[in-house]
Amino acid sequence: MNVSLGKGVGPNRRLHGVLSLDDFEAQARRHLPKPLFGYIAGASETNASLSANRAAFEVYGFKPRVLTNVSARSTETTLFGEGYAAPFGIAPMGISALMAYRGDLVLAKAARDARIPMVMSGSSLIRLEEVADVAPKSWFQAYLPGENDRIDALVDRVAAAGFQTLVLTVDTATLANRENTIRAGFSTPLRPSLPLLWQGLSHPTWSIGTFARTLVKHGIPHFENSYATRGAPIVSSTVVRDFGKRDHLDWSHFARIRDRWAGKLVIKGIIHEEDAAIAVAHGVDGIIVSNHGGRQLDGTVSPPIALPAIVDRVAGRAVVMLDGGIRRGTDIIKALALGAAFVFVGRPFLYAAAVRGEAGVTRAIDILKDELYRNMALLGVTGIGQISKDLLVDNRRGNSVDKSLSG
Repeated sequence: MNVSLGKGVGPNRRLHGVLSLDDFEAQARRHLPKPLFGYIAGASETNASLSANRAAFEVYGFKPRVLTNVSARSTETTLFGEGYAAPFGIAPMGISALMAYRGDLVLAKAARDARIPMVMSGSSLIRLEEVADVAPKSWFQAYLPGENDRIDALVDRVAAAGFQTLVLTVDTATLANRENTIRAGFSTPLRPSLPLLWQGLSHPTWSIGTFARTLVKHGIPHFENSYATRGAPIVSSTVVRDFGKRDHLDWSHFARIRDRWAGKLVIKGIIHEEDAAIAVAHGVDGIIVSNHGGRQLDGTVSPPIALPAIVDRVAGRAVVMLDGGIRRGTDIIKALALGAAFVFVGRPFLYAAAVRGEAGVTRAIDILKDELYRNMALLGVTGIGQISKDLLVDNRRGNSVDKSLSG
């Protein structure tokens, strides 16, 4: 299972030197205007949660087994009855089509061909029906409006499009203080200005290949999936108003959706084990342990730290997954060992889409799959089901994870 080095001419030649997911971030920093890169890379306030998400994986070390025949290993796994090539997928990311031309479609096609799930964002600039058409097994993530009639209409639209898995993001009661993106020059709504114009002119590849191409072929981007109908244009002052009334949401709204939605229902943004237990009581099928990539409440505990308590509390009654901070195959292994059944990766795939389109996303997927495949051998396991806590050590205490969690 070797990753193609992308030799050849044109864009593939540029992929030759991409050896890790972090390499895509460096390329995206050069390719994208500063406000757009800042939007992807930034988080809220001091970036404490963003930094903690990466650091959390360093808490754990491996105890590999040796002299084990690992020649017949496989990264294949099953989730909600669907077979996948690896235990990771593409997390939902808003306004992807502003970073890469038709970004949501780029991500969906690459995921489809690689046999991993892609979760389409409710803050996308492309109609959800288009993604469902090209990649029918994609998932859809929704930010719920605060009114029942609008909730019902959105859920019905997602079902009519053919999505089988609905993800509800629940950690956005209000907009976070993302001062870092404002300092970078990005705002919602997007406000045309001379500095923004200069950023576009100084990044001609993006300006021509993504922005101008979008304007010519599709017009001003709109938030296409906030409701049952088209939302506001990205430059409209009504964008912020459309985020309103999310602070009204409670578990009764979740119960309403559970009654209405016949497919798999996943809740994203759970950190507290008590909320996980409530979600299970309301009939959730899956839980994504997440702090929104550090983009909501700054200082929220990182998902790998919160994960074990949630897994214990859920006790197999729902599928527990994780997102946030994953950059390496070893990160995936650690998350699985701590009890996650599956993980989702966000920013690196959007960087890859921005700089190299579908070929870039495919390359990023292959890199992560190859790292996972290689490191499973070095750990001494042949299948995803063999990855467990007894292969980890808590580096802070020098003892096994089981003892660390109980002590």
